[in-house]
Amino acid sequence: MEKSDVRTKEFIFSDTSRHAACHASTLAYLPDGRFFAAWFGGSKEGAADVSIWGATRSASKWSEPRRLARVDECAHWNPVLFLDAHNVLHLWFKVGEKIESWITWTQTSNDGGATWSEARVLVPGDSSRGPVKNKPICLSDGTLLAPASVEGEWWESYVDRSEDGGRTWQKSGYIPMNKAMFDGCTSPDRTPKNHGVIQPTLWESSPGNIHMFMRSSTGYICRSDSNDNGRTWCVLYKTDLPNNNSGIDVTRLADGRLALLWNPVGQNWGARSPLRLSVSADDGNTFSTVKDLESEPGEYSYPSIITTPTGVAGVYTWKRERIVFFEADM
Repeated sequence: MEKSDVRTKEFIFSDTSRHAACHASTLAYLPDGRFFAAWFGGSKEGAADVSIWGATRSASKWSEPRRLARVDECAHWNPVLFLDAHNVLHLWFKVGEKIESWITWTQTSNDGGATWSEARVLVPGDSSRGPVKNKPICLSDGTLLAPASVEGEWWESYVDRSEDGGRTWQKSGYIPMNKAMFDGCTSPDRTPKNHGVIQPTLWESSPGNIHMFMRSSTGYICRSDSNDNGRTWCVLYKTDLPNNNSGIDVTRLADGRLALLWNPVGQNWGARSPLRLSVSADDGNTFSTVKDLESEPGEYSYPSIITTPTGVAGVYTWKRERIVFFEADM
């Protein structure tokens, strides 16, 4: 087991009367040392009253949550935060009753989330564009690369590229996959058609060499690699990392190691506990456990992890009732 110090672990809010259910949190580290978090909350996932909420952590205390986005009278989903090289805070989120027809909206803040621009559709006339759950990365050449996916008859992943700071985006092809690898991947409450890979998380190991892990229905995290800045990708393949068909996230540390936040459960639609922090020193080929942040029965899921000056910080869903924030020195 790797050594680390999880020096902070706390709920972002304790009053659950604001919304009965919450999920899909995201986190950004601001230039002045504060954190900004966002999530979706309402009566239940997919309900028409679900909006995007956020809060700021300063002086070891979280502000009261406030609504960040509400653009239509239908469900809002999966916010994603990202602080760019110019200290502009970006927020992307999905809107729509059905996942397969999600519209991606975006807005920005120049003051660390205190005020926001008017929300706009990311790619007019197209659905499911831009980051779907996890943060974009800024490549060594300055390109923004957003991990994206669609959920149609097959679940498929791709990347969206922006060379102008997120104003316009170019969609890659879907990650090539051999659909036979999903044969037999069934579950009692899902049809055989709901299979594939979604919600990628990205890292750049060296200039031009980009990698992604993907949530999958195979019982394992799947991976693909690119040697041309994410323009084309190899055929996806299984890793030996178990996956319960739930969200994962990766961040690259200053020393080149990878930190992975995940549920190490090798069953399609399996339990969402434990929630584990792991680290890799060989570009994601093998991982060792740092700490199980949660190990009791319950749902601890959809993590977001970012690099900080001293290690990592992250947020995740706690039983669909609250959002947990943590910091760890690495």
